[in-house]
Amino acid sequence: MRSTVLLLVLATTCYGQKNNNFHPGRNSIVQMFEWRWDAIADECEKFLGPRGFAGVQISPPSENVIINARPWWERYQPVSYHLKTRSGNLAALRDMIRRCNKAGVRVYPDLVINHMSATRGTGTAENNCDPGSRSYPAVPYGGGDFHRSCPLNNYGDPAEVRNCELVGLPDLDQSKQYVRDKIVEYMNHLVDLGVAGFRVDAAKHIWPADLEAIYGRVKNLNTEFFPANSRPFYYQEVVDFGGDAVKREEYLGFGNVLEFRHGFELSKAFQGNNPLKYLHNWGTEWGLMKPHDSVVFVENHDTQRSGSGGITILSYKQSKQYKMAVAFMLAHPHGHTTKLFSGYSYNNNDQGPPNNNGEILGPGVKPDNTCSNGWVCEHRWSQIYNMVEFRNVVHGTPMANWWTDGNQQIAFSRGNKGFVAFTVSGDINADLQTGLPAGSYCDLITGIHINNSCTGKVVKVDGSGRAHIQVNAALDGALAIHVNARVQSKL
Repeated sequence: MRSTVLLLVLATTCYGQKNNNFHPGRNSIVQMFEWRWDAIADECEKFLGPRGFAGVQISPPSENVIINARPWWERYQPVSYHLKTRSGNLAALRDMIRRCNKAGVRVYPDLVINHMSATRGTGTAENNCDPGSRSYPAVPYGGGDFHRSCPLNNYGDPAEVRNCELVGLPDLDQSKQYVRDKIVEYMNHLVDLGVAGFRVDAAKHIWPADLEAIYGRVKNLNTEFFPANSRPFYYQEVVDFGGDAVKREEYLGFGNVLEFRHGFELSKAFQGNNPLKYLHNWGTEWGLMKPHDSVVFVENHDTQRSGSGGITILSYKQSKQYKMAVAFMLAHPHGHTTKLFSGYSYNNNDQGPPNNNGEILGPGVKPDNTCSNGWVCEHRWSQIYNMVEFRNVVHGTPMANWWTDGNQQIAFSRGNKGFVAFTVSGDINADLQTGLPAGSYCDLITGIHINNSCTGKVVKVDGSGRAHIQVNAALDGALAIHVNARVQSKL
């Protein structure tokens, strides 16, 4: 009996840690890369909440070392677990989390617990560190809290991957009770503030048993914002394309794993390197993890800069193809949790966020809802936020009415709620079954649905559900309509 109860408790805990804690009727976490806390709070209230987004992933909130020229990656070199960074202090973080939760948008901090800073100096909360002597007095950590110093050269050796120093970063020994205590203390502080879960950086470099033990000790979520007994949602950075020595499956028993293959394959397809027709069985048959085990995405801050698996990952720098790949992700039923990206323009891979003498600038908003001050704000592109609405509208419906030209053009419906079409070569000009009720619909790729009118293309569906579909490959390359975007006129 005792063992049965224990198994039930473990199963319940595991299931709870795979619940993304979204409000019903919402989808997609947006990675708000390097945004200020006050700017995120405003965005939750003014844009993300009203548009149906479900969550924000924030940059690491723990103190990091200050590095000359302020590269983005300084945020991944912790000095302590004090909650003060360029994005704001503890008060601003608390206020942002509260305001986002009240707007229906959950908060997921990027958690850096594999290592500490490799750079000697002062941190964003005025604390010092000395990596040479493994001294981080504001935690405090000392030499006995780290694995033996060794360079990580052989990614084919799982022990070296997990015990040695990723790009020279002092590697914490999470098997030690004291180290676990300090990490859990940090995570519990964030849970008390109202976060919904964590993106776990460099999880591949931490032993799975250590992560499982740490997650199991973290508090239930704050009942001011979540139902009683809710567990944090964990989605872990484990880069595995199938041939890696460290396997993503090792981390699925106690959390979700970020699906790097997803963005890799969609980037190939929408750059014309793999015929779209093969997407007819997109999902686990492509080697993707089961939907409830993963978080799917097209790009993040790393792949945007360095690619992934030897190819260029789509980003704002290939905006048309990028919008198409994101639209496909949001239109397709695979993936219980989708993640978007919102960042800034850059000229070199180390470049930090837009700033004035080191102080991060807030994103200005133009009349067309896009951003200024050097911010790209991909989530404010109409083709992307309209597809977030599309995913909310079609939730729970199956993929149907698959069509292809036999090569680089595809279309499908989501039950009788929505329909999409894509081309990377040649214009689509065909009569297709949309599955939708008769009526006129706003194409949410070329236009915006406002007051029963449309600023872009209007698609007319007849009584049998068929419509003449036209998609220009040179312009948008995609089309999307759904039942909540019926129109009476074109603006």
